[in-house]
Amino acid sequence: MSQQVKGSLFATLGGICWGLSGSVGQYLFNVQGMDARYLTPIRLGGAGILLLLYCLVRYGAAFVVSPWRARRNRRDLLVYGLLGVTACQYLYFQTIQLSSAAVATILQDISPAIILLVSCHLAKRSPKRAEILAIVLGLTGVFLITTGGNLKSFSVSTPALVLGLLSAFTVAVYNIVPEDLLKTYPIVLLQGWAFLMGSILLCVIFRPWSFHYTPNLIGYFGIAFVIVVGNILAFPLYMEGVHLIGPEKGILYGFSEPLTAAVIGVVVLHNTFTLFDGIGFFLVFLMLALISRPKKAAVKSAQSA
Repeated sequence: MSQQVKGSLFATLGGICWGLSGSVGQYLFNVQGMDARYLTPIRLGGAGILLLLYCLVRYGAAFVVSPWRARRNRRDLLVYGLLGVTACQYLYFQTIQLSSAAVATILQDISPAIILLVSCHLAKRSPKRAEILAIVLGLTGVFLITTGGNLKSFSVSTPALVLGLLSAFTVAVYNIVPEDLLKTYPIVLLQGWAFLMGSILLCVIFRPWSFHYTPNLIGYFGIAFVIVVGNILAFPLYMEGVHLIGPEKGILYGFSEPLTAAVIGVVVLHNTFTLFDGIGFFLVFLMLALISRPKKAAVKSAQSA
């Protein structure tokens, strides 16, 4: 399996896990009465402890703490863990609580444009027509799936709109910042530290123990699900995909997240599948085909060989 295929597969699976986790999160907020300020520190802490214990057994204590020894690594890890992963987790789930998983997802999916602009700036080049077309197709497809083509159904409150747009910027942070760290350390180690740092920070800010709330059995299962599927599986899979194929393509394959939410809505919640849903799916798959197309230079080189 080529690096491009593996990276595309990992990024897609990561998006699917996020779509599942977001749907469960919305259930916890709407049905179980949970709060994002309660759920996010717990899920980050649980995932961080489990990942670091795994790394401790596999790599040893010396390697687990090694990212903190170099000054540049400390800086990148703090930015990646707090301004990227932690901020994204909280802002995304808070947006879900203020609106819905669909609204939170479509706002967060503005991030490809941000990542593309940053990547082009760093590479000192203009966006290619295929890149621009792929992003337009993907965003249009997600918009049709989540709104049914009706602008009125996308009415959101100002807080939800602001937090959702901020979450898009945090996605750009955790896609771009850890590039150098990933050359030295496994993604599970970086994720473990990011989750644990985020949990400590959010516990200090929100004090989840002060919430007068006790989950029932289903609530505990939902918390366990978002920890395992939404954190332990989703982030390492997606970030490994980004490491293999780059942030520009990785973020586009992350569109599997809203597609998963749409499938869950139809299959599990028995939502209707409209013409707009079908067009949206087609546009997203067209985007994936476009960004997966081999470069002309690579094709010529292969033919020559």
